[in-house]
Amino acid sequence: MSYESVQFQDNSSDGVGVYECEVNLKFRMIEEKGALQDRDQLLGILLEAFGYGSDEYLEATHVHAEARQLADTDASPELRRQLIRLRNSREFQ
Repeated sequence: MSYESVQFQDNSSDGVGVYECEVNLKFRMIEEKGALQDRDQLLGILLEAFGYGSDEYLEATHVHAEARQLADTDASPELRRQLIRLRNSREFQ
């Protein structure tokens, strides 16, 4: 099993920013047949299983995660609006 450290850069002075995140997981798990065939629930099932950690039913073989801060202007309009709301709410605390 290989674990690569999370790469993180904090360029934000106010503690709130927009980040682009990439996660690459490779693991083996024992599961009931057919449980992983529902494509709509597949990601949720896999992340939940991985979140519990390695045990006798799951072994991680590769884990890599990266997060890098983006310029606010690179975010979608919806994320920019939420970012402004968060920053404004922090000013009054």
